[in-house]
Amino acid sequence: MHGEGFFIQAVVYLSAAVVAVPVAKRLGLGSVLGYLLAGVIIGPFCLELIGKEGQDVMHFAEFGVVMMLFLVGLELQPSLLWRLRGPILGMGGLQVGLTTGIAAAIALGVGLPWQSSLAIGMTLALSSTAIVLQTLSEKDLLKTDAGQSGFSILLFQDIAVIPMLALFPLLALPALQAAGGSGGSGGGNTTWVSGLPGWAHTLTVLGVMAGMIGAGRVLVRPALRIIASTRLREVFTAAALLLVIGIALVMTKIGLSPALGTFVAGVVLADSEYRHELEGDVEPFKGLLLGLFFVAVGASIDFRLILSSPGLILGLVAALIAVKLAVVFFVGRVFKMGLDQNMLLAVSLAQGGEFAFVLFSFATQQKVLTSQVAAPLVAAVALSMALTPLMMMLNEKLLLPRLGTRDAVAREADAIDEERPVIIAGFGRFGSVVGRLLQANDIRATVLEYDSAQVELLRKLGLKVFYGDASRADLLSAAGAANAKLLVLATDDPEKILEMVHTARKHWPHLMIFARALGRPHAYELMDAGVDHVYLDTLDTSLRLGIDALRELGVGAYHAHRSARKFRRHDEEAMVDLARLRHDRTAYVSRARERIRDLEQTLLAELDAPDHSLDEAWDTTGIRKELSFLQKTDSG
Repeated sequence: MHGEGFFIQAVVYLSAAVVAVPVAKRLGLGSVLGYLLAGVIIGPFCLELIGKEGQDVMHFAEFGVVMMLFLVGLELQPSLLWRLRGPILGMGGLQVGLTTGIAAAIALGVGLPWQSSLAIGMTLALSSTAIVLQTLSEKDLLKTDAGQSGFSILLFQDIAVIPMLALFPLLALPALQAAGGSGGSGGGNTTWVSGLPGWAHTLTVLGVMAGMIGAGRVLVRPALRIIASTRLREVFTAAALLLVIGIALVMTKIGLSPALGTFVAGVVLADSEYRHELEGDVEPFKGLLLGLFFVAVGASIDFRLILSSPGLILGLVAALIAVKLAVVFFVGRVFKMGLDQNMLLAVSLAQGGEFAFVLFSFATQQKVLTSQVAAPLVAAVALSMALTPLMMMLNEKLLLPRLGTRDAVAREADAIDEERPVIIAGFGRFGSVVGRLLQANDIRATVLEYDSAQVELLRKLGLKVFYGDASRADLLSAAGAANAKLLVLATDDPEKILEMVHTARKHWPHLMIFARALGRPHAYELMDAGVDHVYLDTLDTSLRLGIDALRELGVGAYHAHRSARKFRRHDEEAMVDLARLRHDRTAYVSRARERIRDLEQTLLAELDAPDHSLDEAWDTTGIRKELSFLQKTDSG
């Protein structure tokens, strides 16, 4: 693509994404499926807006995956990796090992050589890091048990690609080598390891990886320090891109996946003081290129091959998804995951991965597979990737509601042996402050917490906490809800808070409910559900910061605190007022503007005639200075 052709292709890709993704999001399909469908529509098998040049775009778009793994690496400090070694090595190793063995056995069963079967098994054991992480992130599921376990397995898979690429040259079939020469890059491309024997190739790969880790420690950090001293943002951005693209180029030259190289580089720099700056500079490019990658994957699905051999391709897709579903579900059961989380994990990872494109191409170049064997496998992997967001949606909408979302082997709730006037549900960073303040005023509360790890930690700290789900009527009853006066809902799960409200209102309408709201939309839902007092999660902290900022800028102490109190009162009144209009966007926006204008005018009016005597009385800093001066005078 050159000149005008480049701009035409850019318009095609961007237009497809801009149209398809919002539609997919509106339909509840997620952005990933939107990108994939956009690629199918503009691809050579539908509207034919792109053709063979789509392969060039795929190579370019793969930098989205490269940058994503660089950012993933930046989040994983070596110490964190070491702490996660159990789930990474345990769950990841078991999944890759079992899937490789089963897939290789099936390939052997259909008559393929053991070398080819092993390569196919290893390649199909990998899942799509890009699709899984993006989809889980959009659904806010990365912090769930399934999200954390899926991340651990994907991390092991990504790391496992390194030895796989190093092993493939050793699996070359003598018959293919004799027929087509020794393995190389193919396609006229040469690498630094082209023509080397397998053992030399492996040593070169390991040497380059070790050198890259050493350079990251010794050279890159001082270089970033020098670049940062220029205080020119664009230079640091250029350095971040140079780092990512340079590593990708080196990896390509030794026949390795660029994404794996940048992932290792990210881990090396994870505890660098420039980690956040690198993240901020690379993130926008990652998002755009990752979307382009999904579009390119959709456009690359070979529908001609699928239509020419539909039974074969669909059979491969079904077998791939079935094997990976079964294996991942088994791994989850071994590690005692709940039914709902285990199903989410299995459905999330039941596809081939983007590294399959690299590995199958590399296996063909190294004479491990023939193109006739690799082509249908590539098509099956692409189709399985495209089906993943849809499978996750079906799991969420159809399967989980029927099978239940509670852990089948969940820990039993604790027996509660006390009744207090206050019940607190959720004792994390929010609820613990409420509970400690009440206790400091000799008011005892019954505390319920659904996170078993948090319960154990709090008990080690000497706090009496009961494990249990406060959305269950039987548990609230055992906690003394019939005689309690106040129910404080302080968890960080909006849906769980609403469940607790509905349960309490249905069975104990006398209870006064104080609830934490994680944002305005959640606050409106709580108000509709009949919560007596709603508290926005960050309002008080924001006001405290505002008071300190006013004081630092010379505003009197009394006026700063009075402004904050008026702001809070106005905000609470506005929330009640605007709740009635939230379904009428035009009226809501108009009323919100009036409220903002009224508040500003009210606060500005007080600045016209400030009472400095009140400020002096509130200025504890000034009082402390005066007392210190008097003490020094008396002692003198």
